[in-house]
Amino acid sequence: MTDFGKLIDKPAGWLCEPGEESEMVLSSRVRLARNLNGRPFTHIAPPDILEEISGSVAAALAAGDIMKEALMIEMEKITGAERMLLAERRLISNELVGNFKSRNLAVRPDEKLSVMVNEEDHLRLQSIESGLAMSSAFKAARELDDDLDKRLDFAFSDRLGYLTACTTNVGTGLRVSAMVHLPGLVHNNDIRQVIDGLRHVRLTVRGSYGEGSEVTGNFFQISNSITLGVSEEDTVANMESHVRKVLEFEKKARESLLREARTLLEDKIWRSYGILKSARLVSSKEAMSLISATRLGAGLGIITDVKIPVLNEILIMIQPMHLQRLYDREMSPEERDTVRADYIRSRIEIN
Repeated sequence: MTDFGKLIDKPAGWLCEPGEESEMVLSSRVRLARNLNGRPFTHIAPPDILEEISGSVAAALAAGDIMKEALMIEMEKITGAERMLLAERRLISNELVGNFKSRNLAVRPDEKLSVMVNEEDHLRLQSIESGLAMSSAFKAARELDDDLDKRLDFAFSDRLGYLTACTTNVGTGLRVSAMVHLPGLVHNNDIRQVIDGLRHVRLTVRGSYGEGSEVTGNFFQISNSITLGVSEEDTVANMESHVRKVLEFEKKARESLLREARTLLEDKIWRSYGILKSARLVSSKEAMSLISATRLGAGLGIITDVKIPVLNEILIMIQPMHLQRLYDREMSPEERDTVRADYIRSRIEIN
């Protein structure tokens, strides 16, 4: 299938489904980096080799059952705005937005499983699940990896493991991450201590869009930084263990806020929700902050007439390129602020 529009007919499956600890964990993601044996890495491969790699990967995907319903999208055949939209949906990296020749994306309709072709590595397999579900996300990624391994010759060293374009991915080529919402720790001024603790055990903490992204709305991405000398299974188990510890700290922070500053907390939550329901202009950054407070209220049971999956959906759909796609026109930042407020009001009213 090649219909790009199918991707935005409905929200991604991982956005709308309930998941474990979903009031604090938006999603769990697993990525596997793989390269074809005997082929230069993407950044030094000539165009004919990149085309050959694209063809080999496409044939391997088509020959299996796992991705037979996938949308096959050639980055060169879509617009820059559409590539940015895919990045907003966390389906491609910023690298593919600007460097798109001979780059492709294969993605299942529910967006839970996808493959970037000729990004930093020849293949980047991605699995996303709702909530805290690292084991199931890893299981899906490994099944696709095993399936492709039957038809593709991956670059592998008995001493080092899987060979990758960046040395930080050598070994398993595995990156496991959780996108978490930690307003309690931020409001209690404990977030810096938690981040320092995670870095001490060699985990990475970034903004919700990964490397180089700004932390907005109290959303953070926690991921592993070690891929060499640790098994895939141990990496997943270690990540889940540490994320669960962070969630325990967040729960205690929320309990402390309810116990010691309930009136102030409820005032912030209800004011934020009120603005979302009535504002006529709202910037992307302000919207993230308001949704964060409203999401906290929904997680604590203070707000009951809007559900967390709806707020998750809004987080994605109010991004700039999504708004332009939804309203089918290019917009200035000021115009987007208006339609963003319109969309949020209408989506909350429908809920």
